[in-house]
Amino acid sequence: MMQINIARMFKSFACTLGLVLTLVPGVVQAQSTVATTASSAAPAALPVLTDVKAVDPSAAAIKKTPDALDNPYGLEALWKTSDAVAKTVLLLLLIMSVGSWYIMIVKVLEQAKMGRQAKAAVKNFWTAGTVQQGAEALEKNSPFRFMADAATNAIKKHEGLMGHIPLNDWMAMGIQRAVDRIQSNTQGGLAFLATVGSISPFVGLFGTVWGIYHALTAIGISGQASIDKVAGPVGEALLMTAIGLAVAVPAVLAYNWLVRRNKAVMDEVRAFSSDLHAVVLGSVAKA
Repeated sequence: MMQINIARMFKSFACTLGLVLTLVPGVVQAQSTVATTASSAAPAALPVLTDVKAVDPSAAAIKKTPDALDNPYGLEALWKTSDAVAKTVLLLLLIMSVGSWYIMIVKVLEQAKMGRQAKAAVKNFWTAGTVQQGAEALEKNSPFRFMADAATNAIKKHEGLMGHIPLNDWMAMGIQRAVDRIQSNTQGGLAFLATVGSISPFVGLFGTVWGIYHALTAIGISGQASIDKVAGPVGEALLMTAIGLAVAVPAVLAYNWLVRRNKAVMDEVRAFSSDLHAVVLGSVAKA
């Protein structure tokens, strides 16, 4: 009887163990499915940034501004990338340009001053009692006083061998020398303007030829003839021609303008010299 009960207990235990082994895989799979669903439903955790620096908008703008303003094909780039010959050409053009503008300003001021002195001579000289008094009424550096002094000195020096020359001719010679001296002074600087207007385009062209030669050499060495490789060197070389023309055109225009103004001033001087000649001869005849 006891053996039968023990056998039944073993059978019950075996059935229970088999049932447990059958259910365990399903439970494990269900747990893994639930865990996977939970992990996918939960949001991923973001990394924590501990070393974050605030960006200053003004600083960023300042940093970008130079890059935006830099011109790789401008005059600054031309000066930095050019050799000694190109820099010498640029310096020559700069010197010619500065000299031309200086002469222009000085000559315009001188001609305006001579115009005022001509008006003063008409107003003060011809109303004086004598030539000496009329000369003293004018400015010391006035060309009209210079002619009056030349006329009075010619009278004083009409002696010795010079006395054999007729007074009329001797007086005309003295006044004409003064007029020639005044005209020589009015033409000072005009030769420089004419020279600059003539040669500055060729100086700029020489710089262009030299720059294109170096550009083609660099392109041949690099083996690349793309537009970005050609545009920079050729554009910088052509700037030389533009600078040469920018120097020449004002010089030529100023030369022609100043020559015309000199002619008007010298007409006033010659008219004064003719009247002075007649007045001095008349005063000598009365004496």
